[in-house]
Amino acid sequence: MKRDLLAKSLAQMGSRDTLEAPVPGAAPKSLRSMSDVLSQVSAQAPQDIDPAEIADSDIADRFDVAQGLDDLVASIRASGQQLPALLRFRRGAGPRYEVVYGRRRIAACRVLGIKVRAYIREMDHREALISQALENSARLERSFIEQAIFAVRLEEQGFSRADIGDVLAVDKGTLSKLIGVARDVPDAVIYAIGAAHDAGRRPWLELRRLLKLDDAPDEAALLAMIPDVASPTDRLSGLIRVLAKQDGRRPPAPALPPAAPVRSTARGNRLTIEVSGQSDTGFIGFVEARLAALYQNWKSGKG
Repeated sequence: MKRDLLAKSLAQMGSRDTLEAPVPGAAPKSLRSMSDVLSQVSAQAPQDIDPAEIADSDIADRFDVAQGLDDLVASIRASGQQLPALLRFRRGAGPRYEVVYGRRRIAACRVLGIKVRAYIREMDHREALISQALENSARLERSFIEQAIFAVRLEEQGFSRADIGDVLAVDKGTLSKLIGVARDVPDAVIYAIGAAHDAGRRPWLELRRLLKLDDAPDEAALLAMIPDVASPTDRLSGLIRVLAKQDGRRPPAPALPPAAPVRSTARGNRLTIEVSGQSDTGFIGFVEARLAALYQNWKSGKG
C-alpha cells in the first residue's frame, strides 16, 4: 500500500521511538513512530462521538469537503460508516475533540444526524499534522494546488522541506514548485478558483509565471478577472487566458532604426563623411577622387 511505502520511507528519517519538540539546528525529528501510532490507533475500538463535539482541523488539506458529499452520504446511509475518523483531544473551551482526518465522513454524519465512529488519540499539533498527511496521502488524490497549500502550511508549522517531501511523497523539485506556486499566487485567488482536480500542475505554473511579470494585476483585479463558471479548472484556464492576452498586448520595445551606411556632418566650411561598415571604407576614397569634379559641376550649375 502507498501508506506502507510512506511509513517505510519515514522510518529512515530517524531511530527514536517517540516524537519530541523540534529543536532548531537538530536532525529532523523521527517520523517513524507515526506509523506505529496509526497502527495502535487502528487496533483500538472506535467510539461513537456526537459531531457537535468535534472541531475542524486548523490545517485542511482539501479545499471543499462538500464536493461529492452526496455520494458519501448515500453510502453511509446504506451501509454505515465503514472507515472510522481519527480525533484528538482539544484543550480549552468549545468542542472536546478536533478532527485529525476524516473531515468528509464527519460532514456526512452531520447531514445524516448520526454519531461519528472515530478513534481518539492524545496528540500534539505536530503529530496530528503528520497523521493527517500520512492517512490522506494513502487515500486521497489531492489536486496540485491542494498539495501546494498543505505543503506551505506544514512549512509554516516548522517542518523542514525534507520532512514535508517525505510526508507528501514528493521529490525536492516537485516540492519547490508546489511551495513556489502557493506563495506567489494570492490565497484569495487560489480559493476563488478552487481545487481544480483536472488541471494538473502546468496551468498553475503558468499562472505563477504570469503573476511574476512586472505589470501583473493586483489581487483585487485578479479576482475580478476570474470567470464566473462552475468548474474550477475552467476558472483557472479562463484567468490564464485573460492574463496571457494582456501579456500579448504589451507594446513591443521600440526597435532601433537601422544604422545608415553613410553619414555626413556639415559645420561651417567643413564636411565630414563617415561610413558604418568596414567594407565600405573605399567609399571615402571614391568621394575624395571626385571632389574636384563635383565642385566644378556645382560651380557650372550642372549639379
